[in-house]
Amino acid sequence: MTGKELPTLDELRAAGSPFGTTPPGVPKGDPAIEWQRSNPDIVVYLPPEDTYTGDNEHFLVFPSPQDDELLAVWTQSSCEGRGDNHLVFARSSDGKKWSEPQYVVGTERGKQNLQASWGFPVVARDGRIYLFYTKEGPVSDNSRQGCGTMGCLYSDDIGRSWIHGCDIPMPRVKYDHPDPQVPKNWIVWQKPIRDAKGCWFVGYTLNTSVAHYSEKLPWWHWENRAYFMRFENIDDSPAPEDLRITWLPDAEDGLTVPNPNKPEYSFASEPAPVLLPDGRLFTVMRTMTGYIWYSVSDDNGHTWRPTEVLRYRDDGDPIAHPMSPCPLYMLDNGSYILLFHNNPGVKGEHSLFTDKWSYNPLRFLRNPTYIAKGEFRPGAHQPIWFSRPKQILDTDSVPVGPKATAEIGTYTSLTEWRGQRVLWYPDRKYYLLGKLITDDILVDMRVPQA
Repeated sequence: MTGKELPTLDELRAAGSPFGTTPPGVPKGDPAIEWQRSNPDIVVYLPPEDTYTGDNEHFLVFPSPQDDELLAVWTQSSCEGRGDNHLVFARSSDGKKWSEPQYVVGTERGKQNLQASWGFPVVARDGRIYLFYTKEGPVSDNSRQGCGTMGCLYSDDIGRSWIHGCDIPMPRVKYDHPDPQVPKNWIVWQKPIRDAKGCWFVGYTLNTSVAHYSEKLPWWHWENRAYFMRFENIDDSPAPEDLRITWLPDAEDGLTVPNPNKPEYSFASEPAPVLLPDGRLFTVMRTMTGYIWYSVSDDNGHTWRPTEVLRYRDDGDPIAHPMSPCPLYMLDNGSYILLFHNNPGVKGEHSLFTDKWSYNPLRFLRNPTYIAKGEFRPGAHQPIWFSRPKQILDTDSVPVGPKATAEIGTYTSLTEWRGQRVLWYPDRKYYLLGKLITDDILVDMRVPQA
């Protein structure tokens, strides 16, 4: 197949095919060249035809401790949910040319290792790099890739070699399986931030154990809540067994949002916290309502305001978004960037709100991807207000990869390094790419004044 045979957006819309299927005469696209569709500025990883490395996501890029390289960690597998998740690590001296990914931990090809998923880095002030992840055990609960202990590795040579530390104890809550031998269902999905105390602080999703349901529910109706962890002494580079972590909020219920399909259950996941100029914490969350929700903490994460729909400004329009990650990044200049899909969970024939999914509509609803610029508004009820959205990524709804998804810009990260601001994004959970977010892109994105 050549590039000239790629379908246009109009052709795909006219075809109206269910996701993951292709009507006669409409090709899915050539995987060898589809990475060009979103016009990336940087190419980090293009998977070979070998499907063992065909799924690449949870893409976290961060500066090395010496600030002379960019480092990246992500979760790789043959296909999401197939049971062979592992973490890989890559590096770049200029932010443009990247090394081949090196295996770190998890399932190896041809072996029966247990999975390692959703790794996130924490860099101590003296340069030690910790890598925490969802570590699969011999017993699982809701799903193998989202259930496990908190595994820990660390490196004192900038990720060239890794030392396996002990598992990190996590507190049990009433939403976990009643048998303490069954691990928690949890995922961290972003890099940590510095909180008001200068400590590393990160949010995580906790899924309620299926042992608590009176009915069998599909994964998109599993109950979940948003929680946080603060690493109190990690800058001292302690051994993993000596880490001190404060688990937040103080209330056992975490942050909750009613699921409109199942109002008796909460659906508040993938919290993305940022620090406000006045020292408060602000977080946005993924929900099933068709909109982003948020909350604010006045006491560094111990207690939070009741969750609310995120709006462009106080009393403004709600920010539409399907069930998808919605990261919020604080920039060096003090402004913010919100990443979202700008649809309320319904787009054309695709909807989150049908009783039964004959296919996964998220693979269409998580596209295109937009940004909005945010600014702090002291005295406002919602302390960050946003510009109108600007589209930055699009797949034209062409599915690619072993998961056959058209989503883009999910499970991203952002760096500002050597004068360049880069959004690092998975394209269809297959290619790993970078897009420059220049001042020219943001200059006309006007945020309402107070």
